[in-house]
Amino acid sequence: MSDSFDEMWTAQGGLRDPYEYVGKWFDDQDPSRLRAKQREAEELFRLTGITFNVYGRAEAEERLIPFDIVPRVISAREWQKLSRGIEQRVRAINAFLQDIYHRQEIVRAGRIPVEMISKNDAFVPNMIGVTPPGGVYTHIVGIDLVRTSENEFFVLEDNARTPSGVSYMLENRETMLKMFPELFAATRVRPVSDYPRALHRSLAACAPRAATGTPTVAVLTPGIYNSAYFEHAFLADQMGVELVEGHDLRVVDGRVAMRTTRGYEPIDVLYRRVDDDFLDPLNFRPDSALGVPGIMDVYRAGGITIANAPGTGIADDKAIYSYMPDIVEFYTGEKAILQNVPTWRCNEADALAYVLDNLSELVVKEVHGSGGYGMLIGPAASKKELAAFRKKLEARPGNYIAQPTLALSTVPIFTRSGLAPRHVDLRPFVLVSPEGINITPGGLTRVALKKGSLVVNSSQGGGTKDTWVLEE
Repeated sequence: MSDSFDEMWTAQGGLRDPYEYVGKWFDDQDPSRLRAKQREAEELFRLTGITFNVYGRAEAEERLIPFDIVPRVISAREWQKLSRGIEQRVRAINAFLQDIYHRQEIVRAGRIPVEMISKNDAFVPNMIGVTPPGGVYTHIVGIDLVRTSENEFFVLEDNARTPSGVSYMLENRETMLKMFPELFAATRVRPVSDYPRALHRSLAACAPRAATGTPTVAVLTPGIYNSAYFEHAFLADQMGVELVEGHDLRVVDGRVAMRTTRGYEPIDVLYRRVDDDFLDPLNFRPDSALGVPGIMDVYRAGGITIANAPGTGIADDKAIYSYMPDIVEFYTGEKAILQNVPTWRCNEADALAYVLDNLSELVVKEVHGSGGYGMLIGPAASKKELAAFRKKLEARPGNYIAQPTLALSTVPIFTRSGLAPRHVDLRPFVLVSPEGINITPGGLTRVALKKGSLVVNSSQGGGTKDTWVLEE
C-alpha cells in the first residue's frame, strides 16, 4: 500500500490541496457521529432500493451496494486535463466505429490487422454500410480511469455498449447532500444532478429523420432480473420516459411502437440496455424473448435510433483497447492525451511467451470480460490458480490480454478504526450527440473495500463513493 499514490495525504502526512477542507473537516468530527452517518447512508440506500443482482449466487441474488462517506476530490485543473483526454478518446472511438462498418481505412492503412475486426465476436455484420442518425454510434460512454501518481492517469478500459453505474453516481451525491449539507456549503463542488435532463436532451437530439415533433424516447430493459434493473427504472423515471420490455414493443407501419392505453405509439429513440444478441430474434438470436422482432430492419431504414448503436461492443474489446493509441492518432491526428496501460496481446506468440513466463506478476483479462469476472491477478493468485489459468491461456490465447499490476492510487474510506486508504478507479460518463460531447464532472468512483485489494467491482466486493470535482 505504501507504494501507492494517496490522493488525500502527501508522503509527509500533510493534506493535498484539493482535500484541504474535507480532510480537516473529517479530522474534527466525532467518530461516533460519522459511524451514525455511515449507518444512515446505508439505510437511505436500502429505502431507495439501490441494489444490484449477483448472478450465480443463490443465497443472495440482490445486494445493497456498499457506499463510503468520504468523498473523492478532484481539482479543477486535474479535471480539465482528464476532460480533454476523455473527449479526444470518445471522438476517436466514434470515428473508428464509423470506419470499420464502412471503408475500413484503418485496416487498409495497416494500423489494425483485418482479423482483429473480421474475427471479432463483437463485430456485427448487419451494421456494415449503416450510418446511425446523426452519425453517432456511442451515445453514452463510460471511460474507466486509474491513477498512479500526482500527474499520471491511465485508461483501464472503454465501455461503449451499455455502460452502467450512473444511477449510483447520482444517488451517491444525493445521499451526501442530505447527510453533510455543511460540507457542500463550504466547498464549491460541481453539480451532477442535471445528468438525466442532459441524457434526455442528448438522446432526443439523435432522433431519426422519421421523427415528427418532439422525439419520443424510451428505455428498453431485459426486465426485473437483470443486474442493472434498478438503474434502468431510475433513469426512465428521472428522464420522464417509458420503461419498456420487448413484449411491450412491436413493428407497426415501418416504425417501432410501444403499447399504451391509447394503442401503439411510435418510438423515435430507444435507449436499450439489452445486448446485441438479444435485440432482434429475426436478425440475431432466434430464441431471444427480450428484443423486438424486426427492429433492425426499421433501424437500417432510418425509422428509429438505437442507443448505443448495435455493434459498438467491438470498441469495448480488450484486444482492440490495445490499439487505442493508434486509433486516437489515426482519427484525430493527435497523440493520445490519456495513455493506455501497457498491454500484451496473448494471440501473438512473443507476447504469450512473455505472459506465461511472468504470470505471477501480471493481470490477465478476457477480451470480452466484464465485472471483474474471468480475470487473474497474478500477485494475489495461488500456485493452483496460476496453473489452472496457464492451461486456459495455452488453450485459447486469443481470448486474453495481459497487463502489468499497477499501483492504483488510494483514497481514504471510513472504517471502525478511522480513515484508511483503499484502491479506487473512476468511471466518468460521456454523452454524445450531433450537438456535441457532454462529460459529467466526476463520475462513479469505485473502491476496493478490502485492504490491499485491487478489484473494485461491486460484484467482487467493491463499493462506491461520491466524486467531487471542484470549481475553479
